[in-house]
Amino acid sequence: MKTKIFSTTILGTGLLTVATLYGCGGAEKKEEKTEKAVTIATFDLKKDKLSTQLNLPGELIALQQVDLYAKVSSFVKTLKVDIGSEVTKGQLLMTLEAPEMTSQLSASQSRIKSQEAIYTASKANYNRLYETSKTPGTISTNDLDQALARKNSDLAQLEAAKAAYKEVGAVQDYLTIRAPFSGIISARNVNLGAYVGPTGKGSDLPIFTLQDQKNLRLAVSIPELYTGYLKAGDEISFTVKSLPNQTFKAKVKRLSGALDLRLRSERVEMDVPNKSKSLLPGMVAEVKIPLPANANTFVVPKKALLDTSEGLFVLKSENNKTIRVAVKKGREADDRIEIFGDLNEGDKLVAEPSEEMHDGTVVKS
Repeated sequence: MKTKIFSTTILGTGLLTVATLYGCGGAEKKEEKTEKAVTIATFDLKKDKLSTQLNLPGELIALQQVDLYAKVSSFVKTLKVDIGSEVTKGQLLMTLEAPEMTSQLSASQSRIKSQEAIYTASKANYNRLYETSKTPGTISTNDLDQALARKNSDLAQLEAAKAAYKEVGAVQDYLTIRAPFSGIISARNVNLGAYVGPTGKGSDLPIFTLQDQKNLRLAVSIPELYTGYLKAGDEISFTVKSLPNQTFKAKVKRLSGALDLRLRSERVEMDVPNKSKSLLPGMVAEVKIPLPANANTFVVPKKALLDTSEGLFVLKSENNKTIRVAVKKGREADDRIEIFGDLNEGDKLVAEPSEEMHDGTVVKS
């Protein structure tokens, strides 16, 4: 009897253990099949106008700037201006001297006088023969023709001598250097007696650099994304480091109409009046460019974007399940940003998505 009771106890205990294990396994499987819904915050997608401001560095350059070189090889005779001198158009800046040029000019003058004498003689000879030829049989036609040809040849030689004299005189004018426009001398690289000449022939550096500093131009490179927001006549503002408390205004004057192949940006220039000369060419400006909204676009909080290694997404809630939608971003302003993608107005988007949320995540708002 004792032995039978012991066997029954063991059998009962084993069945109880199996039943317990079976019950636990079934509960686990049931939990796996039922995914718990996550409570999240959503918002309705709407279109809005986003006006922003683009801050970019710009460069102030002179509206006109020229490097002046000597046209002919010569020596500096006089200097009339120095760095910082304000000059007017046509003002004499310096004179040069070239002794060989004086000799050439004198030789040209002598050649003209010689040719004038020869031409005068040949012309007088022809005139005499012509008057004599009026009497029949006195002068042959051949002699008269030769006299006419000699006169014309001497006249041509005289005109050539005069042209050579003008040429030497024009070169002589290169010995005086004048300002091509009104401005300020910003550089001087020679002294009295220095040998100067065309670029590479005694003048590695220009004699003078002349700048128009009363009128400047502000050059800015606009990234490709924002090129459609600016047009001629738009007003921008800018500041410079030397005058941080002052804000300057300028209007868009010139747009290149093409992108720089290296920077993928468009060069835009503004004219900046500078009568007070408080701004200097070469200054770096902090340019503030307003970008008005051209059309209604989808605007969402920045927290609504999910930035992953696969790209940029938003999570749309549809039938209580999430759907990832790939988007591209546009302009940003404070905590808002433009987005472009396969979206419709009124879609419900997750306010603060996380990477743990995937397609099909059960949600309730």
